[in-house]
Amino acid sequence: MNEENTNTKLKDLDLWMIRPCEIYNTEYGECTAISSRLHQMFIHGSTVDCNHWHEDYTNCLKWKNYKNIQAAETLVNSEKKKRNNRWKSFYANNVWENRTSPPENWNEPLPDYIAKRRSNSTLKDAFDECNAEIDNKSFCSIM
Repeated sequence: MNEENTNTKLKDLDLWMIRPCEIYNTEYGECTAISSRLHQMFIHGSTVDCNHWHEDYTNCLKWKNYKNIQAAETLVNSEKKKRNNRWKSFYANNVWENRTSPPENWNEPLPDYIAKRRSNSTLKDAFDECNAEIDNKSFCSIM
């Protein structure tokens, strides 16, 4: 494969989805740990196959160390599959109607009874400190 095809193929990949390799190894270790296995037995009735984490770790190392494009493609596809599985129940939700814009009154002041309760809150001091820090910082950047 020549360099031009390689660069084109790399541009088409979502390389931002690839996480640090240590994360894949940690996930594999957590998935195969005895406490996780007991949890899997309790929830699913059997243990879960954790090999995809090990495969992702191996592909990540191939990409990181040798810039293997096939390994990067496989890893990105695996990440996309995990992402789709995570969002599956969100997209399948037919109970709530999704908004296209925020409600008209989303930024109105709080009602008096809520503002009064907030004035006695222990979190108020922390909130005020945070706002004071933001007020003292400059967010100007010169490029």
